[in-house]
Amino acid sequence: MPSVPAISLRKGHAVRHNNEICLVTETELKTPPRMASYVQMSLRSVATKKVFNLRLTSNDSLEGVVLERTPHEYSYKDSSGYHFLNPDSYEDMIVFDDLIEGVKDFLIEGQLYTLLIADGAVVSIELPLTMTMTVTESSEGVKGDSANNVYKPATMETGLIVQVPLFINQGEKINVKTEDKSYLGRA
Repeated sequence: MPSVPAISLRKGHAVRHNNEICLVTETELKTPPRMASYVQMSLRSVATKKVFNLRLTSNDSLEGVVLERTPHEYSYKDSSGYHFLNPDSYEDMIVFDDLIEGVKDFLIEGQLYTLLIADGAVVSIELPLTMTMTVTESSEGVKGDSANNVYKPATMETGLIVQVPLFINQGEKINVKTEDKSYLGRA
């Protein structure tokens, strides 16, 4: 794979650093006065989860890794990991707990997710920007307690707890922003 200039790398790109596949988690271009500009970035190793903080000049480059983005349907979880099915080839991909940590609150059986695959191994899971989820548990709103925007906790079908307005009841479908796990509105 050709080298990629450090200045063009963005969050979510994959590179090879110290002979490990790493995902770019943060990048920031800094231009201090009377000094040459540089790129400050954080990389997370897919295999070891170790974080590397790099400071590269705008002329430096890293070896890029091709990321294949393929849609997979979440099937189930068992002792070997989380199972995702490719709807085209019916190939079963097993994703281990360490990669699921940030997205497991959004895994719904039968839902399509984009798996990022590098060198035949899953390196990350991309969530959609919003997801429609069903409220499984929510306390009743107190009448007259609506002077301001008052929120109450509601438990979703995956166990995720979202702060919702008082008028949302058990069994309703709502839209949840996956970036910060916030309520967006009724579905």
